[in-house]
Amino acid sequence: MFEDLKASGTRFQREVKVYQFVLRDRRTPRLPKILLGLAVGYLALPFDIIPDFLPVIGHLDDLVLVPGLVCVAMKLIPKQVFDECRTQVWTEHSD
Repeated sequence: MFEDLKASGTRFQREVKVYQFVLRDRRTPRLPKILLGLAVGYLALPFDIIPDFLPVIGHLDDLVLVPGLVCVAMKLIPKQVFDECRTQVWTEHSD
């Protein structure tokens, strides 16, 4: 079980690295970069559209808005950019 958890953590770290490469790639359009910035900023800022102290409803905006922004941004990034960045990251770390 510990090995599975460790493998999941490693895969997650590599995928985060893939997204970093994608954001740095000059072929990535500006709009997805802005959307991802908004998603990260919304998570980091101390205020929410719906305050978190409201049970269930307060966390719904975090659970809907942030993944929604990320999904839209990912759909706007060319598949070729993702594929090349993923290959680059996974070949770097396969040694």
